[in-house]
Amino acid sequence: MGNFIQQTIPVADWVESFTDWLTGTFSGLFSALQSFGQFVMDGMTNTLLFVPPLVMILLLTIAAFFVSSKKWGLTAFTFVGLLFIYNQGLWTDLMNTVTLVLLSSLVSIIIGIPLGILMAKSEKAQSIVTPILDFMQTMPGFVYLIPAVAFFGIGMVPGVFASVIFALPPTVRMTNLGIRQISRELVEASDSFGGTGWQKLVKLELPLAKSTILAGVNQTTMLALSMVVIASMIGAPGLGRGVLSALQRAQVGNGFVSGVSLVILAIIMDRFTQNLNKPAHKKKAVSAKSRKQKRLFGGIAAAAVVALIGASVAFGRVSDNKGTVNLAYVEWDTEVASTHVVAEVLKEMGYEVKTTPLDNAIMWESVAKGEVDGMVAAWLPSTHQAQYEQYKDQVENLGPNLEGAKLGIAVPSYMAVDSIADLSDEAGKTITGIEPGAGVVAAAENTVATYDNLSDWNVATSSSGAMTVALGQAIKNKEDIVITGWSPHWMFAKYDLKYLDDPEGTMGEAESINTMVRQGLADDLPEVYEVLDKFNWTQEDMEEVMLAINDGTSAEDAAKDWVTKHPEEVAAWTK
Repeated sequence: MGNFIQQTIPVADWVESFTDWLTGTFSGLFSALQSFGQFVMDGMTNTLLFVPPLVMILLLTIAAFFVSSKKWGLTAFTFVGLLFIYNQGLWTDLMNTVTLVLLSSLVSIIIGIPLGILMAKSEKAQSIVTPILDFMQTMPGFVYLIPAVAFFGIGMVPGVFASVIFALPPTVRMTNLGIRQISRELVEASDSFGGTGWQKLVKLELPLAKSTILAGVNQTTMLALSMVVIASMIGAPGLGRGVLSALQRAQVGNGFVSGVSLVILAIIMDRFTQNLNKPAHKKKAVSAKSRKQKRLFGGIAAAAVVALIGASVAFGRVSDNKGTVNLAYVEWDTEVASTHVVAEVLKEMGYEVKTTPLDNAIMWESVAKGEVDGMVAAWLPSTHQAQYEQYKDQVENLGPNLEGAKLGIAVPSYMAVDSIADLSDEAGKTITGIEPGAGVVAAAENTVATYDNLSDWNVATSSSGAMTVALGQAIKNKEDIVITGWSPHWMFAKYDLKYLDDPEGTMGEAESINTMVRQGLADDLPEVYEVLDKFNWTQEDMEEVMLAINDGTSAEDAAKDWVTKHPEEVAAWTK
């Protein structure tokens, strides 16, 4: 009995096997849903972007004026807030976020209200659904990304899927609560007058429960919005991507601007839904003329929705370029630089290029599954060894695009230590690392386990941005700090750093950064394949772009400047 209790139940293996069975059995269905969903979402976003930003701001400001019963508070906030987002160059991200939130909320409402009605009508249904809702509400939002990626790959569709699961419960619960709170006398009166079940639901229960249901819809919308940042980890575009990028690269200003933009959107959406749910006694009596005007406005709104859906089909795949190229990258400074340079070259050749920042493991999986065309971010043979071994039969390795990359344990030059074996109690016996899944972190953990003098040391994981911020602060104060370092990186140009000798060789030998593409790219986009195959540059080239980005230039502008200044190198890739 004791052995049975101590033996681990293979729950993780069961879940893995079940997920594999689902993705294998229903791969066609998931693929169709992903394609259709992406088509609709791209079309909706393109339609929103088709309206000039200033015109859209004016329309939403007018809507806020009428929704708020002609009060100036929400009206002014809507106008100034949206104008601020436009001024910061985040309008496209805003429209992507609006698309994600609206579709997530709409799907949640379509599923949630009927399910809530079922719970209100059946005690058995309530007893079954309630613990499921408890599970959905208490499970961390990050967990929903795992099945979302497995079923739908990367992009906005899995973001909507994860958001729906996370945001659905409030609508279900509040619909159930609203109907159950209706006075029993009113229900019995309806029954005594011979009302059918449908009549009772439509003419009595739903109207009386409307306020409670709309409160649930409001909470669902806010929860869908709160998933924006999390969904950006699997490639969902929008304001969340800016927040995540700023977090990983420690860009406080950019993170603040993106975060404030999300707050502005959240307040506007919250106030709009709250004003639609005003109690009846607070609404002024309306004349027949006013009712006609409301019907007219309602008709116009309905027509606008229909036009939006229709236009989404019309604009869904309109393009006059050579084709679309999808490149994935991990938010490391080296990969931000190289990916945007390649993207700029392809743009100048007439291609539409989409660059998607992803978690390291998801980046590899997306190339293997053909969801993106390629990436120029594979560190081999050590850093990405595990991912390469897993996916090497599903990707095509085009070889190194940069030689001489290095991993190691680095410290400021003023520290009186030259070898890992010499470390004792420096920096609080802590090696400051980057993301937990990074190969350099795994190498550092192996280093701590191998060296006897590091037996009581630990590796503190964070992000590459947080690590460089900690490094900058330590150097400013002349304090000890030990970090996971790699070259090329702008920090070696900005700070006086040194690698510690590694007599045990636990941090690995010199590495190269390689280009990986999906299978079939050579047939589908031969010109793009040739560029990616020929792409090659030096550490000095990469550091030039990284330094520009670190000094405040956007990645796109830094890449454009480099491409303009190095026509001969670019020509070698494109001829």
